[in-house]
Amino acid sequence: MERVFIKEILQSEPGKSVKLKGWVYKIHNLGKISFIILRDKTGLIQLVVEASDREGLKLEMPIEVIGETVVNPKAINGVEIAVQEIVKIADIHYDVLPFAINMGEIEANLENQLNFRSISLRNPRVRAPFKIQEEIVEAFRTFLKNECFTEIHTPKIVASGTEGGSEMFSINYFNRRVFLAQSPQFYKQMMVGAGFERVFEVGHAYRAELHNTWRHLNEYVSLDIEMGFIESEEEIMDLEERFLIYLFDHLNETCQKELELFKVELPKINKIPRIPLKEIQRILLDDFNKKSPEGNIDAEGEVIISKYIKEKYNSEFLFITKYPVAKRPVYTMPDAADKTLTRSFDLIYKGLEITTGGQRIHDYEMLKQNMIDFKLNPEDFSFYLDSFKYGMPPHGGLAIGLERLTMKLLDLENIRQATLLPRDMKRVTP
Repeated sequence: MERVFIKEILQSEPGKSVKLKGWVYKIHNLGKISFIILRDKTGLIQLVVEASDREGLKLEMPIEVIGETVVNPKAINGVEIAVQEIVKIADIHYDVLPFAINMGEIEANLENQLNFRSISLRNPRVRAPFKIQEEIVEAFRTFLKNECFTEIHTPKIVASGTEGGSEMFSINYFNRRVFLAQSPQFYKQMMVGAGFERVFEVGHAYRAELHNTWRHLNEYVSLDIEMGFIESEEEIMDLEERFLIYLFDHLNETCQKELELFKVELPKINKIPRIPLKEIQRILLDDFNKKSPEGNIDAEGEVIISKYIKEKYNSEFLFITKYPVAKRPVYTMPDAADKTLTRSFDLIYKGLEITTGGQRIHDYEMLKQNMIDFKLNPEDFSFYLDSFKYGMPPHGGLAIGLERLTMKLLDLENIRQATLLPRDMKRVTP
């Protein structure tokens, strides 16, 4: 008999013999019988076990069960298993679990849960965000392939940075100092010029930022897009808008159980407001007496303006546009109407930036001069700059932080809850 998953049993006819494998999630001893809740990756199911078969069973023990499906309206999902045979398939070697994982939400603090990550992830609620993440990535790939994009995989060991040297991790590479990539930015632009035209990547990015907050990580997953032959950055915002509509439809189809677990109802997106930074700063100052830093808004400002946009436009999303040249990377296209501004944007979702994007400089001489203006040596970036000599089309792109998007989707309190194995200023294990 082949093993079946719990979700398959819930769709089968009663009276069918089945083989299950999983972990002991709960044990209820009632005299001559026990009700045992079995957990596998697809869900939970109740087992009815004779007293003689329950000896030696402990919480989280892996077991194999053969039994018959029985309809029971009082059982989980209305089905239980009348057990005929039960086999302990692995020993366990603990006296007490680090914390209870079978009581709905884990009561242990987040640090302790992260210390015992392989245990905390056995809790269905703790593991649910990663089903959401899986489907975000699936939707990202499917949507972009339907838009004629090609998936690429770029190096994470690089000779120079794309966003600046102060936030880079250096590593010893055969007695040569190199860095962990902050983003695939240079490479995805090069691939646009190489003829792929439209590319995307799902990969890790590294930022040596001295922040240890609820929203910062030093290693995260970036969903990157670069698109050639565009007219302006508006096309990139249009693309992300369409992706979000597609994504939420996809999640409603594939993650209903996880969304219900977190009591989340995904919003309907019509048109995301697009407002220049200067106007956002004016609203914050005039309506909320909130001053903003030069050329940006801070974390508090993101929260305030999101509430304002929600009330005024009934939107949980906001594109902030026209950031100053001084606050954007060297490759960002200046705005034709005002050379002090750029054709760039951030996307704010529920009070947090989840995307940065914009149009890039595609002219070789302009890009070279911009590097000089930014006090960079063009020769240090020749591998990248030289690709612009041979006919680079107008292009632009964006990057979405996967963990930030997941966190805001599920209204989690800390980005580490949306990170399988977090890497921050204090944590490099497990």
